Amino acid sequence: MTFQEIFKSSFLDNVASVSLLDMVLALALAFGIGLFILLVYKKTFSGVMYSSSFGVTLVALTMITTMVILAVTSNVVLSLGMVGALSIVRFRTAVKEPLDLAFLFWAIAVGIVLAAGMIPLAVFGSLIIGLILLVFVNRKSHVNPYIVVLQCGDGEAEAQARALLEASTRRCAVKSKTVREGLVELNLDVRLRDGDTGFVNALAGLEGVRSAVLVSYNGDYLG
Repeated sequence: MTFQEIFKSSFLDNVASVSLLDMVLALALAFGIGLFILLVYKKTFSGVMYSSSFGVTLVALTMITTMVILAVTSNVVLSLGMVGALSIVRFRTAVKEPLDLAFLFWAIAVGIVLAAGMIPLAVFGSLIIGLILLVFVNRKSHVNPYIVVLQCGDGEAEAQARALLEASTRRCAVKSKTVREGLVELNLDVRLRDGDTGFVNALAGLEGVRSAVLVSYNGDYLG
């Protein structure tokens, strides 16, 4: 029995199920759109530390998904086996930013659409999604949020500091308050008037106020 006879019933019959031209074209387009996704990710990244490995993952994930879907669409039996194999895969890496999850789904979706032969949908859909992300993620708010951290010696100093803040800012809301013996610490969410930060100097000059710190943040607060 020859090698060809052994695999004739299944293996060799599937070698030409996907043409070489289709494979090259699909993977090349997946690589190109994956680079576009990576570019949009870099332009819209607003976290603390950029991860280059995550950017490479977006390109690789687009190409890998394309390759898997090409194999699945060429053989019905293989598609059933692939579903069973992928069902046991578990990913332990935590996605810290919700926007990162959107980029992951975008890469997977492009791979699926390309392998299905819907090239215009993959190309124009990616352009539209990228444009929307660039516009909305990079849109700067006209009123930036700030946190004021106050340390006061007593309740009277706290009342004076809050009155000054309410008079000097557009908005002032208490986010957290910690009281210890001889110390009152406040975290307040404020919106500045015309970018003026002079009120911080006035706060620090109040009697009973030990320190006043102004910190810019992205609007998300855990506390």
